Amino acid sequence: MAEGDTILRTARRIELAVGGQELGVRAGNGRGRAAGTEKLDGRRLERVETRGKHLLLHFGELVLHSHLGMSGSWQVIEPGDRWRKPASAAWVVLSGEAAEVVQFGGPTLRVLGATQLRRDPVLAWLGPDILAPQLDLAAAIAGLRASPGRELGDALLDQQLIAGIGNIFKSEACFAAQVSPWRAIDDLSDDLLRRSLEAARQLMRESVERGRPSPAVYRQAARPCPVCGTPIAARGQGDANRRTYWCPRCQPRY
Repeated sequence: MAEGDTILRTARRIELAVGGQELGVRAGNGRGRAAGTEKLDGRRLERVETRGKHLLLHFGELVLHSHLGMSGSWQVIEPGDRWRKPASAAWVVLSGEAAEVVQFGGPTLRVLGATQLRRDPVLAWLGPDILAPQLDLAAAIAGLRASPGRELGDALLDQQLIAGIGNIFKSEACFAAQVSPWRAIDDLSDDLLRRSLEAARQLMRESVERGRPSPAVYRQAARPCPVCGTPIAARGQGDANRRTYWCPRCQPRY
């Protein structure tokens, strides 16, 4: 699933390619037409916003809302580029002066009114965005404290508590902060929670600016820890059984 860093990079690429332009908008298939994308044809793309893993393209009083889930993607197509998928697979195509922006798949694509957006339950449900320019860390910590019995790694994936972190940065942030993802929230001090959130924020911001680095622990099961050499451990965590990676020596549970 695309995490907040990928969505923010995508937003920047879309704005650079077609931002401020009046766009031709078409749907390659029925899914895009069902989303109401034809209402955007001829409108100016004023700005692109991210909220965690959600992408919002603002066209005046209308907003195109996208969530990619596990399978969706956006592609910016410059002159000479080839489409990654057939045109019939495109849910929406935004055609600008010198580039096209295409969205394929995913669980969510819909057009909302700006007023409707402000009270939309899907977006109102989100916790603080880990990549927000002015992240209130105290509020984010307080949000995590609302689930005292949950393990840190599981809680970091809950978009209602903190938005934007996915399975990669859950594991990478806990390792960078040297905190066990298996410790319960109520077993952690505010300082350790802050350290974990700051690590996630820093790693994800670096990913936005320079691309994702090679992982320290994610998908490195049984390989040596880059700090101490202990084999990296991995197993499922939480109700969704998302795989967590950690170093048993650098991140002791107790």
